[in-house]
Amino acid sequence: MKYARPSHSPFGVSLEGLGFGQAVLLAVFVLAGCSSNSSPDLADIKGEVGPAKLVEFTQTVRFEERWHSEVGDSGLNQLRPALTTNAVYAASAKGDLIRLDRSNGKKIWTIKTGVTISGGVASGEGLVLIGSDKGEVLAYDESGNLRWKSKVPSEVLSVPQVATGVVMVRSGDGRIAALDVADGKRLWLYERSTPALVVRSHAGITVQRGVAFAGFAGGKLVALKVADGSVLWEVQVSQPSGNTELERISDITSNPVVDDEQVCAISFQGRVACFDVAQGGPLWNRDISSDKGMMLLRKYLYLSDAKGAVIALDKSSGSTVWKNDKLTKREISSPLVLEKLVVVGDYEGYLHGLNREDGNMASRIKLDGGAINVAALSMDGGLLVQTHGGDIYSLSVK
Repeated sequence: MKYARPSHSPFGVSLEGLGFGQAVLLAVFVLAGCSSNSSPDLADIKGEVGPAKLVEFTQTVRFEERWHSEVGDSGLNQLRPALTTNAVYAASAKGDLIRLDRSNGKKIWTIKTGVTISGGVASGEGLVLIGSDKGEVLAYDESGNLRWKSKVPSEVLSVPQVATGVVMVRSGDGRIAALDVADGKRLWLYERSTPALVVRSHAGITVQRGVAFAGFAGGKLVALKVADGSVLWEVQVSQPSGNTELERISDITSNPVVDDEQVCAISFQGRVACFDVAQGGPLWNRDISSDKGMMLLRKYLYLSDAKGAVIALDKSSGSTVWKNDKLTKREISSPLVLEKLVVVGDYEGYLHGLNREDGNMASRIKLDGGAINVAALSMDGGLLVQTHGGDIYSLSVK
């Protein structure tokens, strides 16, 4: 019997080169991820382990609500708010772009953009930026006036980045477009070949000191010059391995993290690796898989792995400082590191605070609005959280 199958799934995962059985398995893989906008470990498909049950503990730190507002749900995407000195900008998949007062959460204005928002929100150089599922990039000023509209090769799944005079946008096909901040005209386009089978991800770009760092399918990490898109260096974070195309997926599905000395990236079904920021020389690597992301701060690298463990690594050697596996299979977000806590959200809308020194559970709060699948933002001594259902919370930490 012959089966007709599309070359691409409706979820943005290429099916080229797969047999029918592999395509069915991949569909399960992607559907499981889209239910909460995360990509599960392959063990999830086999039903080996269920989500960890939450246990009681003595809270040593507390989250307290400062204000709460609503913007609308994120659909199949991972939308997050943007901060300026006195405002919070947030968006919904249905096309609403909202400005909130940073101090109290009151709505200042709401814009019906007329597009399905799939990437954003970003802010910088007086602009507020969003991307659409049709590859449109819309730039508004802080009063809500449309400044310009531009087009990139495919849907925008990540947050645009604003560098000096340049808006950098990564599209779903892995291309990176640089647009003029003044009028949205394209300055340059970076593109590369991709494997036949890739995971639909929200990986974006990290910009520092005129250099853009981006991870790609197949475990590649690239450093680009923001001014002209030229490649400064390219390295291999992980090598695909396994007997099937599905097992060989080793994509970098989160943003690289960078400081003055090193840049680090982590791949799904691969490893975490750090490199010299100037030349791309290898520093260390470890076999840890993640589709969530990391945060690099001072001496340590904090990450959420594919199984739901939160791990702190020594950034100079990669050795484990601590590991908390009490949130296994709870589809946790990338971590936010605060003064006392490492904060992650989960699929039930819980926000968890882990002691920054030893990783023990220190705080927990249940928020309305469904899953918390994007990292919280640090704000005014506390944090800002957008749930998948579109609720925006400003929380203090006491």
